[in-house]
Amino acid sequence: MRVAFMGLGIMGHAMATNLVKAGHEVTVWNRTPGKLVEGAGVAPTPGAAAQGADVVWMCVSDTDAVESVIFGAEGIEASLTEGMVIADSSTISPSATVKFAERIAARGVSWVDAPMTGSKIGARDVTLVFIVGGDEAVVERLKPLFAAMGKKIFRMGETGKGQATKLAMNLQIALIFEGFAEALTLATKLGVDPQQLLSLIEATMVRSGVVDYKGPFILQRDFTPNFPLRLMHKDIRLTLEAAKEARVKLPALETVEEIYEMAAEEGNQDLDYAATLTLLEKWAGVQVKGKAA
Repeated sequence: MRVAFMGLGIMGHAMATNLVKAGHEVTVWNRTPGKLVEGAGVAPTPGAAAQGADVVWMCVSDTDAVESVIFGAEGIEASLTEGMVIADSSTISPSATVKFAERIAARGVSWVDAPMTGSKIGARDVTLVFIVGGDEAVVERLKPLFAAMGKKIFRMGETGKGQATKLAMNLQIALIFEGFAEALTLATKLGVDPQQLLSLIEATMVRSGVVDYKGPFILQRDFTPNFPLRLMHKDIRLTLEAAKEARVKLPALETVEEIYEMAAEEGNQDLDYAATLTLLEKWAGVQVKGKAA
């Protein structure tokens, strides 16, 4: 397929690279010039990238960025033709997703929201899990592209349901990690070896994928961004906004959002979201680390 790929960040660059490796004809655009994908064409604007494409695939930072890529002065709107598909792997507002989809539907263009989970390692290793909303037949058309970038697709319903589900997933991730970080901080303050605590967690019902993934990085004091704190913070805010629209109270997430706000003020916004731990450590006067760190 001819794919216009928008956004070459931590996730997007690897995803576009894997589309090229799978034999698709890819043209890329990135907000900051200079990023290249071997084997892909490069366009100066989103609109230029989308010309002649079968599918426009987006992986940009937030709702405003998606709106700009589509409807901005140099956006793809003027390049859209009947039968094209827009697939959005950004994590954005579910209600905005529905509005965007309605606007482009008037041009005969379909929308599939396709946020994913798996972090940058999943993007690199083609093991992403896509959380999809959209017409079933259109999702079926995109399966060769999903297969080039990931291992599983979960269609959650019509347009917007992929984004809604992604926010619910990230809500759980944020709360699970906060509990893990608080447990590590308290245990360290009380003289418990955090490496032994992690081994215990791995052997009991407390174990989770979040802990399995983040634990080793924390013990090595490695906060290199797999999922930057600023983006998780953005997703938490989106979740709280969606909850407000739906008249749902999320008191635990409201508290966690405050911690992310303070962690960002400490200058950690471009580190991995696991760096929220450093705020807890500062308050407790301890540092969590393994023996080899």
